[in-house]
Amino acid sequence: MRFTNIDKPLVIIVGSTAVGKTEMSIALAKRIKGEIVSADSRLLYRGMDIGTAKPTLEERAMVAHHLIDVADPDEVWSLALYQRAAYQAIEDVLARGKMPILVGGTGQYIRAITEGWYLPPQKPDMGLRSVLERWADEIGKQELHRRLSLLDAEAAAIIDARNVRRTIRALEVILLTGRRFSAQRGRTVCPFTYRMIGLTRSRSELYQRIDQRIERMIAEGLISEVRALLSEGYSPDLPTMSAIGYAEIVSFLSGKIGLDEAIRLMKRRTRQFVRRQAAWFRSDDLKIAWINANDASAVERMVTALESGSGWINAA
Repeated sequence: MRFTNIDKPLVIIVGSTAVGKTEMSIALAKRIKGEIVSADSRLLYRGMDIGTAKPTLEERAMVAHHLIDVADPDEVWSLALYQRAAYQAIEDVLARGKMPILVGGTGQYIRAITEGWYLPPQKPDMGLRSVLERWADEIGKQELHRRLSLLDAEAAAIIDARNVRRTIRALEVILLTGRRFSAQRGRTVCPFTYRMIGLTRSRSELYQRIDQRIERMIAEGLISEVRALLSEGYSPDLPTMSAIGYAEIVSFLSGKIGLDEAIRLMKRRTRQFVRRQAAWFRSDDLKIAWINANDASAVERMVTALESGSGWINAA
């Protein structure tokens, strides 16, 4: 399979949690001599393996993976930092004569690459962020978002009021720079020519896979993994520990809820997250070639979509 007529090609595989991105991307990478660059915010962190359904060491030995286990759970990886690291990883794969395959379900990570987002370079100020987090607890996320709208209506319009971390980041940048957050963001162009493939399954099948995955996480030692992170001194209040799976097990270990309730909440919150992911990616229907991951010929269909020559996007 050759792409000699495509300038700096990049394959992108998106899809909801538990749809099968890991298995399918590895199979595709083997077919097209590719290497995988993660676009999943949860996979960045060392020691958080079971609860993130991180590709196993055996799977990573089959095909080279990048941007996995690159930070400790208490390190802050901003979107800007991820974008820079992803650009570098993709360029490195291309330089080795391999096909970079960007894989993940974090919509912002994908769009930061494909839309060439220009992101505020302002480094996080953890002291100010802590103050803003306490303020959010005091006045509530909706009111915090309203305060942002008073300072920067444009930024507030594109930030979901439920996303406290993004609201806080916007306020942090405004307060540190004295400039509107929206004025410091923009778009350039994607430096790659990309083809985006979306994996899908029926909602009922996806929910079944989610339930099975969560049951497997518990059986494989998620509780011990969370307990180990806490014993190493990582605060349960860290953003990484608020991720689905970790937050519920922290509540269980602290005696706030029982294990059955923790599992129930994990399943419910993952289903809610999947619906949000689906809405995010479905807004890009014209750019995504959707393939049913349950189809026995799914990998062949992915290869065909890439070899057809159509659907490749070059924004330059």
